[in-house]
Amino acid sequence: MLWLAVPVVIEQFLVLLVTWTDHWLTAKYLYTEHLAAINLTAYILWVIPCIFGIIGVGATALVARYFGAGKYRDASFVTNQAILLALTMLTVITTIAWLYADSLIAIMQLPDDATQAAIVYFRIVIPGIPFAILHMISNACLRGAGDIMSGFITMFIVNVVNVILSLCLVTGYGPFPELGWDGIAYGTAIGYMVGGTIIIGFLVKGRFHLKLHLSQMKPNWDVLSRLLKIGVPGGIDMMCMVMFQMWFLTIINSLGSVQAAAHGTAIRIEAMAYLPGHAFSIAATTLVGQFLGANRPDRATRSILLACAWGGTLMIGAGAAFYFGAEILTGLFIGDNTREAVTLAAPLIQIVAISMPALAIVIIMTGSLRGAGDTKWPLLFSIIGLLGIRIPLAYYLCWETISIPFTDIVLQGMNLGVRGAWYAMVVDISVRSVLVFARFLHGGWKTIRV
Repeated sequence: MLWLAVPVVIEQFLVLLVTWTDHWLTAKYLYTEHLAAINLTAYILWVIPCIFGIIGVGATALVARYFGAGKYRDASFVTNQAILLALTMLTVITTIAWLYADSLIAIMQLPDDATQAAIVYFRIVIPGIPFAILHMISNACLRGAGDIMSGFITMFIVNVVNVILSLCLVTGYGPFPELGWDGIAYGTAIGYMVGGTIIIGFLVKGRFHLKLHLSQMKPNWDVLSRLLKIGVPGGIDMMCMVMFQMWFLTIINSLGSVQAAAHGTAIRIEAMAYLPGHAFSIAATTLVGQFLGANRPDRATRSILLACAWGGTLMIGAGAAFYFGAEILTGLFIGDNTREAVTLAAPLIQIVAISMPALAIVIIMTGSLRGAGDTKWPLLFSIIGLLGIRIPLAYYLCWETISIPFTDIVLQGMNLGVRGAWYAMVVDISVRSVLVFARFLHGGWKTIRV
């Protein structure tokens, strides 16, 4: 488990460092509206990969099962079919993103100056999206086979490219032009392109018995249907998560650029706690799939418990750092023009610190269930937590008054601003942790057929 998890921790830290670099450069050299805009574009760029989670979840589960059973040719064939499906979907999704970029940004209710900045950024990044998705799907297949190092190597290179280009293009360092806000977007887009090219190159050459062949990319409806049978609930779960998060973000954006920027800064810092959770979730996903493929449900169960113990301990440690070091952490992002927004982020990460044990269970056990092919129950839990708890509670806690649509009813809210949204988030996470833990104890995930 540590062999699988530790490289992912480093890889995800590199992913986080990319977003931190972009956020830090924005906070240091630009303005509050840009800080609010980069938070919004991060959410938009999260939506698109989650759509392709339909493929990634199914591919990881099937590849892991085949590897556990020693059927390497079948695992390689699934990889080719997953890439084929991704390329087909990319043609549609990228076209929609380009044609409706302005509308996608405008519906998020940011002030006009932040909205225009976000549109500029998004349009520059769109050409890099296909490379980012191919990176994601290839990595999902390789992780199912137990190959963690390919993703690690790729993200290290992506990180170096993005950090150097973004920094130089924002500031005009050396021979580079000073592009300001546009420079951050160009650095991100080029980083995506480099990452996608490298990891596809790994699969063309062949890694862990997985190799791309044009002859294996003719549609096989049996394999594609199995991919979608597992992946659709898991992908919908991821999409629901993001869409509800976007809805949640519109509530915060309606409070103004300062509170939206504070939320974005706090999210960047909170992401540190996701590193161990996500890493051990991926490790458990791979091991659960492989052990179930080898008819060892006892080892699969132990893998989940070990992942929760290790990942949960590290996340609780991160929560303690958030609570006691909030001002130090937020101080890293303070710039001359963003001081008010960044200072407001400190109490937000103190609020979320108390939810770390529950968040560890949600992240790690949800990933484990997906590794078993059990994707329907996590979808239901996400709908209950996000739609049934977080969204309505955020309205009540954030706003002073809430108008009920299509009626004349106006309710009195708590008017806590962005802090109210984070209280709602903690309640949602706590409830979902109980639900997903109950599903684990039930044991039905051990008998799912993929």
